[in-house]
Amino acid sequence: MTTNRPRPTLGACMPLADAPAHLDWLTEGGRSLELQDFVEADLLNGDWRGRVAEARALLGGWQGRLGLHGPFWGFTIATQDPDVRAVVARRMDQALDAADALGADQIVIHSPYTTWDHNNLDMAGAPRAQVIDRVHACIGAAVKRAEALGVVFVIENIEDKDPRDRLSLAQSFGSPAVKLSIDTGHAHYAHVATGAPPVDYYVRAAGDMLAHVHLQDADGYADRHWAPGMGTVNFAAIFAALAETGAEPRLNLELRDTSEIAPAAARLAAMGVAV
Repeated sequence: MTTNRPRPTLGACMPLADAPAHLDWLTEGGRSLELQDFVEADLLNGDWRGRVAEARALLGGWQGRLGLHGPFWGFTIATQDPDVRAVVARRMDQALDAADALGADQIVIHSPYTTWDHNNLDMAGAPRAQVIDRVHACIGAAVKRAEALGVVFVIENIEDKDPRDRLSLAQSFGSPAVKLSIDTGHAHYAHVATGAPPVDYYVRAAGDMLAHVHLQDADGYADRHWAPGMGTVNFAAIFAALAETGAEPRLNLELRDTSEIAPAAARLAAMGVAV
């Protein structure tokens, strides 16, 4: 286990409208920020440049690492439908356009793996390989463009029951532009509701491919996005696993109530796991 490692610095996720209330906190610690405006198709098809201009004006004095949550509503990146695949490719390009204009270097996208997949990936006909092939067909061109832009797609677990599936998918690209994200509440849901491993196992499975974490507490029943301490996620075990891996992911608090960000950060700091 890694020893004498500096405590990692927390960041946060939020829509741009909530950022002014947290700007001092973000700035004083050089904290990471993940903007969540660009998940919406209406914005991506509309005046996204206006939103970028607002963000750049607001964040002019902030020196942290900037990412954005990419689009995900209404599709999977492993879709079999060629018409939907074209939509997915366009959404990924729109996200890259926004990231490039913002100066963001990380985009969160959603894993295609479902609970149903877990029991069916090794059926006859090689469905495991087919999922990976479909993802390459959907986002392969976007990954190549991300490489050129210096942007990294991080694949976030949603229903994933075996964290090694998502790892294999990310590794299949052989690209510095594809790495892993872990959402602690999603992993805890999978553990409690579907028999997946505990959250710290997801961290160890990701290893040095882990570039991003959504920190949220939950009860294992629903996607709560509570502040740490409100649910049953074992954050001490998660941070211990992070230290073991040696990875240095962005650690972004993703809370349903963004007014809880500073108190949640203070709670994790009091535990001695982060600053």
